[in-house]
Amino acid sequence: MTGDPLAEIVTLLQPTARFSKLVEYAGSWRIHRETTGEPFYCAVLEGNCRVSVNGQPPMTLQAGDFMLVPAMHDLINESLNAPPGKVTTTPIDVSEGCFRVGCEDGPAELRTRIGHCSFGAPDAALLVSLLPQVILAREPRLATLMQLVGDETHARRPARELVLERLLEVLLIEALRCGAETASTPGLARGLADDRLAAALCALHARPEYPWTVAELAAEAALSRSAFFARFSRTVGLPPMEYLLSWRMALAKRLLCEHELGMDQVAERVGYSSASTFSVAFTRHAGVPPARYARMRPKDAIRPPGVNGRPVSR
Repeated sequence: MTGDPLAEIVTLLQPTARFSKLVEYAGSWRIHRETTGEPFYCAVLEGNCRVSVNGQPPMTLQAGDFMLVPAMHDLINESLNAPPGKVTTTPIDVSEGCFRVGCEDGPAELRTRIGHCSFGAPDAALLVSLLPQVILAREPRLATLMQLVGDETHARRPARELVLERLLEVLLIEALRCGAETASTPGLARGLADDRLAAALCALHARPEYPWTVAELAAEAALSRSAFFARFSRTVGLPPMEYLLSWRMALAKRLLCEHELGMDQVAERVGYSSASTFSVAFTRHAGVPPARYARMRPKDAIRPPGVNGRPVSR
């Protein structure tokens, strides 16, 4: 591991593209989307609109904005002139990978590139919990990355799945670091935007096996123990030791999936003095002993499905 928290978490998430489409809008409209918590992204190419995600206050998106929702359960997207009410508009399929919303005739007032991706990590839910609920990045080059994702999604070129995986990794990292200041909820991105907390987070990620204490992490951040604990908990959304445990368990699951180290070695890599103490902690966290977890996760299942040849869904 590199000690770069964003890069490490995105790498462990193993993102793979599932769906990407271009959507054009005109007139007055409202769309209500419901999912089971899968990642959703939207790049505004032209125009503006209003979006509410998972019951949070509405945000106005404009050209050049990129929104990433690591786990989307409920989303309302509407025109700025949409009348009050719950009337929703159904997108119309107008061509390969392109949809129309609202008025069918006339020029588009809003153009977006939207899509879903999947996380192949065995502990994706835990890793996603370390990220903000909504990330809004106002950086034009993200739209360029989105265009590349869209092109690759609909193309039939060799190594498409591998290219998409790499593009999505870059896209997620760019969105997280560009959107840190506008993240509306606590998470890792906001923690890394805080210079004091970033020092502690990077130290923790660089040496996850070290027996960290709150006092030692506070010293890395040049803060008092109490000030560090309160600031970390408020900004990242988890107390320091709970974050450390979450990260260690995520690393342990990856190492167990790889089937390359013995249990004593895995325990040592994630900060436990013996396989028995590691087994107790892992079982409490994952609900199954580490040896059984490793048997449940064959080595060839740790990469995203697309890399092993399954086509990307349209």
